[in-house]
Amino acid sequence: MGRPKRKLLATAAETSSPPAVLDQGHMIALVKKAEGNNLYSVELPSGKESLLVELPSRFRSQIWIKRGGYVVVDSSAFDDRENKLGGEIVNVVRDEKQWRKQAYWPPEFVKKPTYLDDSEEDESTAGKMPPAEESDCGE
Repeated sequence: MGRPKRKLLATAAETSSPPAVLDQGHMIALVKKAEGNNLYSVELPSGKESLLVELPSRFRSQIWIKRGGYVVVDSSAFDDRENKLGGEIVNVVRDEKQWRKQAYWPPEFVKKPTYLDDSEEDESTAGKMPPAEESDCGE
């Protein structure tokens, strides 16, 4: 009974913190769609290329991968085989805030703020009420 829980804890520990550097051939990718059968469609930082990647057995039934999440893909995993797979998931980004602080995080995946900066507002109207309309009150 202890083995499955131990395996789950080991997998969770492996994915909880980002590595200091990414290995050769590894890159961060955005999960676009679950294709089924432990295959996922991911988008690379360039935004132009999409890959079909496989989730290895050590993550299956242990870690959930959601659409819009990030994974680390080894694009050189299937270079020696001729198939439709473009890589293998080697890590799952769980604590996105810590990963974003790393130097290797792609600038294309930096989230844009949804609110306007103060510098973008027209400074002449910032914080002022709209002009009041003069009305005839029957005088």
